[in-house]
Amino acid sequence: MNIIESLQWRYATKRMTGQQVPDKVMDNILESVRLAPSGIGLQPYEVFVITSQALKEKIYPIAFNQAAILECSHLLVFAPWDSYTPERINHVFDYLNASRGQSSSVSERQRQFALNYFAGLSQEQHFHHAAKQAHIGLGLAVAAAALQQIDATPMEGFNAAQLDELLQLPQKGLRSSMLMAIGYRSVANDWNLRLKKVRKPMEELITYL
Repeated sequence: MNIIESLQWRYATKRMTGQQVPDKVMDNILESVRLAPSGIGLQPYEVFVITSQALKEKIYPIAFNQAAILECSHLLVFAPWDSYTPERINHVFDYLNASRGQSSSVSERQRQFALNYFAGLSQEQHFHHAAKQAHIGLGLAVAAAALQQIDATPMEGFNAAQLDELLQLPQKGLRSSMLMAIGYRSVANDWNLRLKKVRKPMEELITYL
């Protein structure tokens, strides 16, 4: 299927079968996240891949008892940085320069822009900026999954503070922003599968200027 056919095929899967998604398929989905664009190329987030059923059971009440938490193959937690520290920014540019085999002077202007820009924002603004970047990666993961006919359901319905505590994210300088359940739809049990896919018409969404 092409990308449009794949996105027409996908839907917000509410019930899954528990069948495991093959590692190679998951690797492709996660690689799409790694290759996602981000502001100034900083990739200011991490993704936690949860396969432990015991851990899913702990997350289940935190995520308001959504069945897909327990029935998915893999549960992804998108965890943006809680702040853009100079150490984090410098690490990104040091890695960039080393990977390209170039002098640090080549990217120094971009490095200084990042350091100066984020120095002028609050920590809460840092987190919201980082979350926007993480959600670009999430969107590409949804598309990559659909292209392989794997169901992927983004979820914002969870208690972030409780999840952060469970996964000890503050100790890592991270905060959770989105979950995504990945697996296979339950044809027998998912009421949402039988509903017509509805999106607003193009003329209400797109404006040409």
